[in-house]
Amino acid sequence: MDKMAAASIAGKELPASGRFWPEGWWRIMEIRIGIIPLPVFVLMGVLILVFVATGKISSEISMAIVVFSFFGFLCAEIGKRIPVIRNIGAAAIFATFIPSALVYYKVLPEPIIKMTTEFTKSSNFLYLFIASIIVGSILSMNRKVLIKGFIKIFIPLAVGSIAAMIVGTLVGTVLGLGTYHTFFYVVVPIMAGGVGEGAIPLSVGYAEILHQDPGELFATILPPVMLGSLTAILFSGMLNFVGKRYPRLTGEGRLQPDEDDEMDPNQEEITGHMDVTHIAAAGVTAVTLYALGVMCQRLFGLPAPVAMLFLAVIVKLTQAVSPQLQQGAFVVYKFFSTAVTYPLLFAIGVALTPWDKLMAAFTLPTLVTIISTVATLMGTGFLVGRFLKMYPIETAIINACHSGQGGTGDVAILTAANRMQLMPFAQIATRIGGAITVTLVLIALSRVS
Repeated sequence: MDKMAAASIAGKELPASGRFWPEGWWRIMEIRIGIIPLPVFVLMGVLILVFVATGKISSEISMAIVVFSFFGFLCAEIGKRIPVIRNIGAAAIFATFIPSALVYYKVLPEPIIKMTTEFTKSSNFLYLFIASIIVGSILSMNRKVLIKGFIKIFIPLAVGSIAAMIVGTLVGTVLGLGTYHTFFYVVVPIMAGGVGEGAIPLSVGYAEILHQDPGELFATILPPVMLGSLTAILFSGMLNFVGKRYPRLTGEGRLQPDEDDEMDPNQEEITGHMDVTHIAAAGVTAVTLYALGVMCQRLFGLPAPVAMLFLAVIVKLTQAVSPQLQQGAFVVYKFFSTAVTYPLLFAIGVALTPWDKLMAAFTLPTLVTIISTVATLMGTGFLVGRFLKMYPIETAIINACHSGQGGTGDVAILTAANRMQLMPFAQIATRIGGAITVTLVLIALSRVS
């Protein structure tokens, strides 16, 4: 291989040359839209236009990769280039909510909407993403950090939840929403754990206790869930910006000071030789742990992602996998966080984020109540985390995930905060925190009704 090719592969700047081919072309190929080389991006756009025009766009995985990557990285790139808001998570917000708006206003072609919805709901590849992120981040984490972090994180989460319920309810009451309505239909849905694991069981539980139509209750509950998640995304993006200005407040993805990860989740590249079999083995291990989590859900009722999370923790703490497999898991984590996040957010925006439901929450009293609730949840997490000698920005972001739109919200929040390695703790906040919230609130409602 000649020196020019070696330099190109290494990602270094190519030397100037009067020739267009191949050096000039290589320079063009190094212009990226997200991770996609510009010529490839243009070709993808042309192909999508042709497939849509001929009605031949299918929901097979290869076509889904092309469509999701094209639109996901395009929306994210737009967000990254807008001054000011690019520093508060605009890439994640644009990748999620622009597609949602395009669907509602019928700008996105119907074949793309149909294909995206069918593939997203049938493949459920959100959980493949979460499995890869969780297993990779847990296996690359220092064992002491893991033990102390999992124990400590419940404290700011619990205190923040209680404070957010009190403040949110008081604000809504003062603004005329009523104490009962504010607590049960605005504040609680925000912290219920998303749509599938939160809003749906909450609306069904409300319907059984109050003898009302679950569909109408769900339509009332859903807007605060979605707007609460959007607020958490914005605030998390702001905290990422604050962390860059005040580095002492953040561990850039680590929960506690003075403890290093075995493998740094923020490193830009993998150094040294990496056998591809270790990477493949780690990927299969992650998927197998998720399948085992599904089995636990069927046997014990524990949500599959939560079961998988605890299984991965056990594997790490018992040193059941070799260092080579742990390194492979780290590569899997880096690949999914780099290459899959924005395409996934596009699919979420199209298939799982109804724009009209989001807009329905935009009344001033409801908006102020939601912002107050999320701000209190995150602010309390920040203060309690600092008191416990944890990085306050990280604990605030984890608390933010408690107000997110389930697993989809976790992805968007951590992407906006640039801290995808917090996914295991985010899942605790979302799944376990949401389940506890729903359970306790339904018990309380049954007693007061």
